Amino acid sequence: MSAPAPLRIMHVVRSPVGGIFRHIEDLARSQAAAGHRVGLICDNLTGGSFEDERIARLSPDLALGAVRTPMTRQVGFSDVGALARARAILAPLRPDVIHTHGAKGGVFGRLVGAWLGRSWPVATFYAPHGGSLHYRPGSLEGRIYFRVERALERITDALIHVSAYEQRAYVDRIGPPRCDAFVVRNGLRPAEFEPVPPNPDAKDFLFLGMLRDVKGVDLLIEALARLRALGRPATAVIVGDGPEEASLRSLAAEKGLGDLVSFRPSTPAREAFALGRTIVVPSRAESMPYVVLEAVAARMPIITTRVGGIPEIFGPYADELLAPDDLTSLVAAMAAVLDDPEAAARAAAARQLHIGEEFSVSEMSARVEKIYQDALERRGKAF
Repeated sequence: MSAPAPLRIMHVVRSPVGGIFRHIEDLARSQAAAGHRVGLICDNLTGGSFEDERIARLSPDLALGAVRTPMTRQVGFSDVGALARARAILAPLRPDVIHTHGAKGGVFGRLVGAWLGRSWPVATFYAPHGGSLHYRPGSLEGRIYFRVERALERITDALIHVSAYEQRAYVDRIGPPRCDAFVVRNGLRPAEFEPVPPNPDAKDFLFLGMLRDVKGVDLLIEALARLRALGRPATAVIVGDGPEEASLRSLAAEKGLGDLVSFRPSTPAREAFALGRTIVVPSRAESMPYVVLEAVAARMPIITTRVGGIPEIFGPYADELLAPDDLTSLVAAMAAVLDDPEAAARAAAARQLHIGEEFSVSEMSARVEKIYQDALERRGKAF
């Protein structure tokens, strides 16, 4: 039996930042290495030089190009123009697959895919990455997005969830899907399992990620203030960008932590890991966060919460996770690491061994490609 023909694959996402873009990078590189022609559409209003550099590094693997066009986060009249631009970009590329990511990318990509599918077989896939599932069910935005998600199932070949938690959240908020649904967890490259030793001047704690309320950075700052009040001053570096940066800087100053807390712009994960001795991920909500996977793979001590797919990463060590928004437990966990860094290092080594058997980029890419091929066969594409 001959191998399947190369595919023309377009990834569509609004925000080219954080774990969602890391996921797309890994898939795109693996798909290009497998001989497929890959492209990207994303927003040009989000991110800065760090994101520009990431896209530039990815571009050699994007035979179908990387196009940035305005896509706002909020629902509005500008969405009509964004949809028209997405259609104008995708139509001449004649993709076989449109893989959409996040709420806005999912709307634009699937609507265009349905329109293009009238002319040739196009399979469309949707990976929520949390996205609209983070909205409260009773909120106006939640009601709007959940109804849109439900309607778009009819023009979706399959949902591709990055965690079993996300799959359950989808069913709870939107209902059992009318299309196929799969769980394909994020994966890591072999080199990412090399330990990252801390720099000689590393801080006690590191936060790495988007500076947004859902990430719980304010809890880290509050915990540092409590430790100081208890006579246990600890240092921290907060690495990332986002809409809450100004308010978080103000909170650190208000708590008198100017000499203990520093802020740095977005930095590649393994470079950032060397800046701290223990990473703190105090998230209030997640899907399948790469930063947790990467930190565990790098054998870095980690304090994080029992949200989203994080328990799936920790597996048999899930009882180590903290409840979200539990400041008292966070302070206690941080104090414990300061008291016994050797125990923290042993726990980090055990976690690394666990995920080494479960998460890989090659497995992730192979499973996604099988989902693509099966959907295209159902649509009658000849190979």
